Amino acid sequence: MDLPIAWSLLLIVSAVWSFVIWPPFLRRVLKDERARDADGKPTTFLRVHVALISVSLTLAVAVGVLGILTLA
Repeated sequence: MDLPIAWSLLLIVSAVWSFVIWPPFLRRVLKDERARDADGKPTTFLRVHVALISVSLTLAVAVGVLGILTLA
């Protein structure tokens, strides 16, 4: 696929940005008092945030790979 270098770099930067931002956010969510109920079981708050972060990081991998492939 032909893509201008600037667009390829934008995809790579976007992927890196996601990997910089989401892991610290996950650590904060895991420490949040709303993440577990009184019995220590995961709450909907935790499950939703883990799902959102998982999807975001999966998309970051795809975008990063696409950015790298379009550089060649």
